[in-house]
Parts: sequence; structure tokens; C-alpha cells
Amino acid sequence: MKITDVGVEILEVPLEHGYQAGGRKVVANWHVLARVRTADGIEGIGYVVKQRGDLVRAIAQAASELGEHLIGCSVLEPEAAWRKLAKLSDWIGPGGLQHWALAPLDIALWDAAGKAQSQPLWRLLGGYRDSLPAYASDRLWYSLGLAELEESAAAHAKAGHTAIKLRLGAAPDREMQAGRVRAAQQGAGPGVDVMVDGTQSWDYPTAALLGPALEEAGITWLEDPLYHDDIEGLASLAARLDIPVTGGENLYTLTQFRRTFEARALDIAILDLFRVGGITPWRKIAALADFFRLPICGHVVPEVHVHLLAAVPNGHKVEYMPRSTEILANMPAPVDGVLRPAEGAGHGLQLDERSVKRCRVE
Repeated sequence: MKITDVGVEILEVPLEHGYQAGGRKVVANWHVLARVRTADGIEGIGYVVKQRGDLVRAIAQAASELGEHLIGCSVLEPEAAWRKLAKLSDWIGPGGLQHWALAPLDIALWDAAGKAQSQPLWRLLGGYRDSLPAYASDRLWYSLGLAELEESAAAHAKAGHTAIKLRLGAAPDREMQAGRVRAAQQGAGPGVDVMVDGTQSWDYPTAALLGPALEEAGITWLEDPLYHDDIEGLASLAARLDIPVTGGENLYTLTQFRRTFEARALDIAILDLFRVGGITPWRKIAALADFFRLPICGHVVPEVHVHLLAAVPNGHKVEYMPRSTEILANMPAPVDGVLRPAEGAGHGLQLDERSVKRCRVE
């Protein structure tokens, strides 16, 4: 099970319909794709995804250099491999670029480990369940007009989703923001939960103003109402509202999560697989959240997060925002609001090699 070859490549996957995020146009999903191969023919794949090409080449170069140090390592020892690479790169970490470079390699290692043992990741990592509720999070941007928002919510409901999440911008207008919630509710119809992401857009006075209004409008959670390091403000807001305050996707390290959990700043924690540095550290943060009796969700990459969340007892919901459908031959999709992992050992995902070749950045 020794690694003999590691490859890293950049993919630019164009979007059919672009959108605005953070005031900038998003027209493609950029991937740093890693492949780990063993002497006995096993190949594991892993990737990170960004909405823009900024610094993607730097991430790919760092991953490529670190990948050279995996040669000779066993795919059955991902913890040892992660520690080795983290120590080599600790001068640019923890967090940041280091974790983005580690993540695709670590995901590929775990994929290969699952294949080597003929086990799907959800079972290899704990096996608590084999599916999880999902919520739709795509095409519900704050740049949409009310009619477009209602139409998008209706499309998600028609597809069988039982929960959707829309983004709200920075405007401190209670009626306007509540109106966007009502438009989404109107489109989705009865029986569909409407969740809100504040996208770290508000200061505490604005969040204290909008939170109760959105709660009254009927939302079922409020995500990232404040900047992620305003732990005191988040804790105050969480204590003030009856609906859960959620967040954590912008945190990188176990220490950051511990401080946030100790302050009771979140009711539900959201883990970003790429920012935390891959599956190996993700497991530790999930266990820490379980100690604090916190449910957890994953930020995007549902095709991998469904494995991780299904493996642990505090897995809550999968955010269904697929950004890699075009390069995969078997992207899993929710059925009646429930997502199951792709079948097969490891994460079970199969690359569409023709699409990969077409999107490869030379």
C-alpha cells in the first residue's frame, strides 16, 4: 500500500450561469485536484474548490511540493502522513495556504485507504449511518431579485428538497430582508424550511435588529450573522435568539473551534473541509463539537461531506451545493431531501476524465 506517485493539477470548470458573491462575478469553479497512486494500482483522488482563480496556482504548487514527500508512505496511515506534511509546512501554518494545500492530498489518501480496505469512507470513519438530510444552497444568492429568488426556491422544492438556505446582504433594512425570506417561503411552499446566511455582513447592532425580525418571519437558522472572530457578539446573539445561530466555515484550526465552542458562540457548527486541512483534522473537530453537544454540518463539497457527517453521531445536515458535478461521472443527488454517498469504496467518486482533460489548466 506504499505510495509511488502523486500528481496535482488545476482545473477551471466554467459555470453555465454566473453569479455575484462578495461584490465580484463568479464565472467558474477552480479545482486543485490531487491523485495518489500505490504500487498495487490503487488511485485515490481529492480536491479543493475555489470560486475564483486567485492564488489557485500557489495552492497547487504547494500541494505538488508536499506531495513529493508522500512517496513511500502507506495509504493506510493518513494520520502519520498528515503530521509529516504539516511539520514540513508549519512555517506557513497552521491554517491558511498550508491547510488548502494539505486538504486535497489528505482527501486522496483517505479515498485510497478506503479502496485498499474495500470500505466506504462513512463506514471506515465510524459508520453511524449511511445517509443524511440535505438542504439546498445553490442559486439562492443575495444578488437575485425577489421574483428570481421565489422561482429558484420553487425549483428546489420541486426537486424534492425539504430545506433551503438563502444569502442576505449587508442592508440593515428589516422589512427588506424579511421580505426576501417571505419570497423564498412563497416559492418553496409549505413543509420546506427556509434558512438564512448573513455571510458575515452585519455588525452586532444590525444583527440584533435583523435577527428577531427574521426569526419572526419564520427562518429555521441564522448562519454567520457576524464576522467569525466576534465570539462575544455571536455568543450574545445565540443567547438572545430561539433559532440556532450557526457558523464556523471560516475557522481553520482546532484551537479556533475550541475557543468558539467554549464561548457558546454557536448552536450548530459548520466545518469547511478545505480550510481545516482535510479529513484527518476534520475528525478531531467533529469529536470536539460532540464533546460540547453541538450538531455539525459541512460547508459545500456535499459529495465528500456526506461521508464524514454520516460517520459521526453529531452529523446534522449536508449543505447541497455541488461545485464539481462537471468533472464527476457520479455526483450524488438528494432524493426526497436525503443524500446518500456515492456507492463504492473510499468516497466512491469517479472522475469524468474527458471533462477533466477539457478543464485542465496547463
